Amino acid sequence: MVKHQPLQVYERQLCLSCLTGIYGCRWKRYQRSHDDTTKWECLWSFILFCTFSLLLVWFYFWWEAHNDYSEFNWFLYNRSGEWSDGTVPILAATAAGFTYIAFLTILALCHVAVGQQLNLHWFLHCLYICLIPCMFVYLEQMNDSVFVQATGPFLHIGALAAVTALAWLVAGQVARAEKTRFQLMVVLIYLSVLLMLYFIPLSITSPCIMERGSLKAAPTIIGHQGAPMLAPENTLLSFNRALQRNVSGLEADVTISLDGVPFLLRDRTLRRTTNVRRVFPQRQYDDASLFNWTDLSSLNAGQWFLKDDPFWTVQYMSTSERWLLGNQTVCSLEQMLKLAARSNRSALLTLHRPPSNHPHHHDWVNLTLDSVLRSGIPQQQVMWTVDSNREMVRKAAPGLQQTSVQKLPLDTLHHKGISRVLLRYNQASAQDIKLYNENNISLTLYWVNEPWLYSLLWCSGVPSVSSEAPQVLRKVHYPLWLMSPDEYCLIWIFTDLISFAVVLGIFIFQKWRMSGMRSYNPEQIMLSAAVRRSSRDVNNMKEKLIFSGKSHQTTSCWRLL
Repeated sequence: MVKHQPLQVYERQLCLSCLTGIYGCRWKRYQRSHDDTTKWECLWSFILFCTFSLLLVWFYFWWEAHNDYSEFNWFLYNRSGEWSDGTVPILAATAAGFTYIAFLTILALCHVAVGQQLNLHWFLHCLYICLIPCMFVYLEQMNDSVFVQATGPFLHIGALAAVTALAWLVAGQVARAEKTRFQLMVVLIYLSVLLMLYFIPLSITSPCIMERGSLKAAPTIIGHQGAPMLAPENTLLSFNRALQRNVSGLEADVTISLDGVPFLLRDRTLRRTTNVRRVFPQRQYDDASLFNWTDLSSLNAGQWFLKDDPFWTVQYMSTSERWLLGNQTVCSLEQMLKLAARSNRSALLTLHRPPSNHPHHHDWVNLTLDSVLRSGIPQQQVMWTVDSNREMVRKAAPGLQQTSVQKLPLDTLHHKGISRVLLRYNQASAQDIKLYNENNISLTLYWVNEPWLYSLLWCSGVPSVSSEAPQVLRKVHYPLWLMSPDEYCLIWIFTDLISFAVVLGIFIFQKWRMSGMRSYNPEQIMLSAAVRRSSRDVNNMKEKLIFSGKSHQTTSCWRLL
């Protein structure tokens, strides 16, 4: 008589095979396990989630720091001497690393969801551990609270949505766990994070959370080096393009030539913005102030813009515009001031002192002041930032707007007769802005190139900003977002209530689902799996079993004989 054993039918589980195979190279069924994850693998999973969180924050800040890309590239140029867009490799590496870590994190969460043991392959350990020190190289970029002020309420809603979605995995783990201590620990940790997110809006402050009636006039825009995204910086064409965008003033960097002519240049040398390599190859590394005005006038200051395309704008220009861009020359200070005077615009001057071996090392302030007075621009339209010989300048030209580039006490500012302050946008807090406004100190913040930052400073009450992208900021006719405290409070409470209801519903559903699964008989599950197969496959398996049984009996009889 043939003894029938229960038939165990294994179905192909393609998704599960790919899940465990990619994450831990466990492609075979016998390699999988529903046992509890070891402490060592729990530690690696915790490091993976921390790496994902840090990389997410780092990627967010680098994306938001688009306002500072030009400044960052200029910093790299001063270090290396060669101009290149250094943000491209950083963003590419960040995007690749974030995609890789996010993929591993999703696979780990899927393991938790299906109850599989976490067992990350050692090679993948090495890959994502290498990303951790790379992140901390630029973590100082994250210390800027301006980004958080601009998007704080939206970051809170996004974080709350993510933690609420994790309730499905947490509730499943709690329902599957057999140890009460483990269940309590998981629930307490999750609820602690959730409660922290529920009440974190109490610490979120943003200038854009205000009554609409308290909004002041939009900050005036000063074109830093003209409009350098539309034309070569510090050229007459660049300043004209800025004036066409209705800027309130022009900002320029002033250097003194060998024969005492103030001209406009930001760099120490002429290599980046002129064709000095071709015209004066032996002097290309010399300080720009060691060239006389005749030599400077012979240089082309526009071809580099067409070649390097520093802001990726050349491709959208016509042939005639490109010809105009490629035929620019070095601009003198007097030419720029006359243009500002004709347009009734102000001028913000940043002066660079010549080196010690320069013939005008000591009288550079006098030469610049003479050019200002000779240009015919009204003195009250010129913002003077040089601290050297300030008293002499005040006596010679009392109408100039004395401007400080340092955050000084109010008493010092009034004592020096300073009526304006020029600071980087992250150097002035909301309290500083309010204090300057109350004491009639006009504040200008640089360099503001993105609409979100312009909107934030608008809500803060900043009077004016210096920008390399006036054509972009002119399109901002109202802050990108503005809500009253009551509206924000309503959104906060409504979001918390929805999150709490969803989390509670998920925990109740997961408990009901898991309790139902525990009531199943394993033999019933096995038989139901067999029933799902086609009747033809089941009959074939029965026939194979019967024939194998008969064969076994025949063999036994022959052995007895």
